[in-house]
Amino acid sequence: MNAITQSFGPAPVPLIPESAPFTADQRAWLNGFLAGLYGGASSAPAHASGAPPAPAEDFPWHDPSLELPERLAMAEGRALPRRLMSAMAQLDCGQCGYVCKTYAEALASGSEASLALCQPGGKPTREALKALMAEKPADAAPAAAPVAKPLGEPARVLLSERLTGEGSGKDVRRIVIDLSGTSVAYEPGDSLGVVVRHDPALVEAVLAELGATGDEALRETLSAERDIARPLDRTLDLLAGAAKEPKQAAALRALADGDDGAEPDAADLLDLLRAFPSARPPVADLVASLPTLKPRLYSIASSPRATPGRVELCVGVVREERRGRCRDGVASCHLAFRAETVRTYGQTSHFRLPDRAETPVIMVGPGTGIAPFRAFLQEREARGLKGRSWLFFGDRHVATDFLFRDEIEAWKRDGTLARLSLAWSRDGKAKDYVQHRMLEESVDLWRWLQDGAHFYVCGDASRMAKDVDAALRQVAMREGGMDAEQARDWIVALAKQGRYQRDVY
Repeated sequence: MNAITQSFGPAPVPLIPESAPFTADQRAWLNGFLAGLYGGASSAPAHASGAPPAPAEDFPWHDPSLELPERLAMAEGRALPRRLMSAMAQLDCGQCGYVCKTYAEALASGSEASLALCQPGGKPTREALKALMAEKPADAAPAAAPVAKPLGEPARVLLSERLTGEGSGKDVRRIVIDLSGTSVAYEPGDSLGVVVRHDPALVEAVLAELGATGDEALRETLSAERDIARPLDRTLDLLAGAAKEPKQAAALRALADGDDGAEPDAADLLDLLRAFPSARPPVADLVASLPTLKPRLYSIASSPRATPGRVELCVGVVREERRGRCRDGVASCHLAFRAETVRTYGQTSHFRLPDRAETPVIMVGPGTGIAPFRAFLQEREARGLKGRSWLFFGDRHVATDFLFRDEIEAWKRDGTLARLSLAWSRDGKAKDYVQHRMLEESVDLWRWLQDGAHFYVCGDASRMAKDVDAALRQVAMREGGMDAEQARDWIVALAKQGRYQRDVY
């Protein structure tokens, strides 16, 4: 669960710690972006000259509910970095290693070469970025991405426990990590950075294709420093230039251009080396073309008051069969099956319970999106807090996919959780999701919001979070008598008050 939390609340302003997997320049951009996003606060000194500060720049397209053409139109006439930003998915989900604004600026400056890092935006975003970048004068090829210094502190993995039942189509794990002996600290709502390694079997297969099985330095580089699961466009271009077979060169260029039907789709480095055996550039150049292997951020699923000295995660294992071999999720399978120790660090977040215990709390977190809300509820239980807390949870089947069921039902019985709304998408004739529960219970949901409730969402950025946002707007229109524009303005205001927060990935 690569997660960057979103909110538009007041100070204190969250800051990116120096241990986070960003360069100094990226950290500076991120901190400036967050300062503007959370009310204009900044750690920079006041203007000594007494001159009035420059007006804050607006980003009207930074709304994930807007369609791509509308966002592009809003940025028309702006500088290239802002037009590139408008092509992003506007979720600030962090999967690209940036947020939307800083990814756009990295592309415009040439410090980032890949146009395919916005996973939620998919092909439409990639094509829009390609068209915009075509307007930029060609510069010298950017240098290879630097390898990040080791991050975090070693911690023992104590437990990898399967949460989903027998017969479930998902393998979701409760991962328990021992933090004793480390300085890693966290609060409910924070994320945990995990430094990962590639599957040794995958690394060995790549080395074999390169004829370099005896190169120990290369083995370590491919294991821990470079991402062989997600080659960049520049890797495809390099392979295309080295291919001795014209058909293979053409196929590689089609992949780099994102042509429809280009094969192999969603290829990792091993796929490319096997599919295009005539494409063998110098190994050093090939390695330099690969992206760095970035740490993964996971929303923390525990409260330190309930689990002192430990941290717990809720991890969906990614495994699929493709082209005759099993493809493992780099981080999820490392944590679930291979890691005995991991390097970890805490990622401070603004995703927090309200300061006032009596403030109503509405939590929407289907699937592994339950993680921060389990932490919230553990925290409330540890502090003896009862009152108005409402959880919307769902997954495929109640019998096999009700994560943390015993705990949630116990919290419901003892009053830690006042209300529970469930949705199971595969148990009935029609698919049933959390947004459907929201609309069915819109009268009470609106009443809670009018009483000052804080509304939280965690989970899939590209589908669930957008559907929940749309449902919330419908609630405002249905129960609040608003038109579409008024509902949108109301949600913006809710977010600026810090009462609408999203932890999406």
